[in-house]
Amino acid sequence: MSKKIILLALICISLACCNEDKKENSNLHLTGNIEGLSQGKLYIQQVQDSSLVVLDSIMIKGDSKFDSYLNIESPEMLYLFLDRGQTNSIDNNLPFFAEPGEMHIETTLNSFFADAKITGSKNHDLYVEFTKMRSKFNEKSMDLVEKELENLKIKNKNNIDSISSEANKLTRKKYLYVANFASLHGDKEIAPFLALSEIADINIRYLDTIDSKMNPEVAKSKYGKMLKSYIEERKKSETKE
Repeated sequence: MSKKIILLALICISLACCNEDKKENSNLHLTGNIEGLSQGKLYIQQVQDSSLVVLDSIMIKGDSKFDSYLNIESPEMLYLFLDRGQTNSIDNNLPFFAEPGEMHIETTLNSFFADAKITGSKNHDLYVEFTKMRSKFNEKSMDLVEKELENLKIKNKNNIDSISSEANKLTRKKYLYVANFASLHGDKEIAPFLALSEIADINIRYLDTIDSKMNPEVAKSKYGKMLKSYIEERKKSETKE
């Protein structure tokens, strides 16, 4: 047997052992299918210290199906990035609220973001529900921006003031919706996540309410601990002012 064959065999054994170790040490099995993708690279990313860090990379060669074994501290937002060899855009990056267990992502190459259907995570189901309402708020906000620009052109101050007042009311309504949504779902990690990502600058009493609604498991999660720490820092900062 030649040295090359022996070396190749050792590499295969080593890779097989690594894969088995990865499975044994994982608490999340992610499977998926990207219809239309025959060749490319996928990255599963996690936010660490405000930067995206790669947890796993997957080569696609001929088969559009993929799977990955991951270990996460607690349910959290991860990102499935598709390397198209082009500039990063919203249709290259797919956020999904990961939970330990079995999860599945089904989407297409042509509409990677829009066609995505993600199953296996109660947190992600709630995130989808939330984003639908957030889209409605964003659409209303864009309508107001367009109206404001039109009135700026004709210098109609009365209308501009009215639109500005309406925009402020819409923002308050959106913040209250997020705070209420998070408070209602204190048994899921999406509650502290939304508090931190969507309404971090809201009146501190609303954050306190969300914090008080979290169950013990959520309070000990990654986002639960981050929210508690953030509230403490804000209170210290506001006391000094």
